[in-house]
Amino acid sequence: MKKLIKILSVMFAIGFATVSCSNNDDEPVMSQTIYAIASRDAELTSLKAAIDKAGLAATLDATGTFTVFAPSNAAFTSFLTANGFASLNDVPVAALKEILLNHVLAARVTSGEIATGYVSTLAKGGASATRNLSMFINKSSGVKINGMVNVTAADILATNGIIHKTDAVIGLPTIVTHALANPNFTSLVAALTRSDMPNFVSILGGTASSPFTVFAPTNAAFASLLAETGLANLAAVPQTLLENALKYHVVAGANVASTALTNNMPVTTFQGGMFTITTTGGAKITDANNRVSNIILTDVQCSNGIIHAIDKVLLP
Repeated sequence: MKKLIKILSVMFAIGFATVSCSNNDDEPVMSQTIYAIASRDAELTSLKAAIDKAGLAATLDATGTFTVFAPSNAAFTSFLTANGFASLNDVPVAALKEILLNHVLAARVTSGEIATGYVSTLAKGGASATRNLSMFINKSSGVKINGMVNVTAADILATNGIIHKTDAVIGLPTIVTHALANPNFTSLVAALTRSDMPNFVSILGGTASSPFTVFAPTNAAFASLLAETGLANLAAVPQTLLENALKYHVVAGANVASTALTNNMPVTTFQGGMFTITTTGGAKITDANNRVSNIILTDVQCSNGIIHAIDKVLLP
């Protein structure tokens, strides 16, 4: 009997030690939450501090299926310097919370499941209180987010999702951010930044006259315009024509999502002219010259507006 008691005592001691060990730093990463992993990773101490300040610890420590793009300490240092903050304590809590939520997806997405295209984050910007911000992921060379941020380490598994480390903080994207990020908009960017144009980067990257709704022609749309007009290249488009055409693709003071488009909807543009949207048989725009463009991509939500892609350049 004494021998049996001794054996049971040893077994109990081993079991107690095993249970205790599961709650310390030796616990395997994959058995911890996203918040717990960030708390123990020496490269993510700034992220952990930001999560605490923004009041998101409970969210990222709870049950869920999150994907978190996690900026390194160096990334936070660069972010603070670039935005004129002496320390994390100087960042307003509301702004910090939205910035952090802009790093979080509601679904667990591994590196193998990531595809080039748009996803929605948990953040919201100033353009809409109900629509979540879009993130553009490009996998043509590594994983690049919104044209500026690179994934440096992927697939850190957690009980409530997955972490991918990044080399920069992902700022809230503007119209300009998303135009620059998507390689299908390089002709549009070239047109907007032509030296004889107004400062469209400042206009569409800011908040004056915002929110904006932009009907953005793709590269193929610009190629079609050049063929239609017989012009050799974008540089050959007359200044007045190009400026008026670019302004004609913008609606100021409204964040018009695809769900708000109606049949025979008249639209007044930033240029001052009008066009008509029809929805029968797919959303289309008929411009002032009775030319028809198809809306081929909708609802790229930005912090200062929304983008819909079209397959033909509109002419006022």
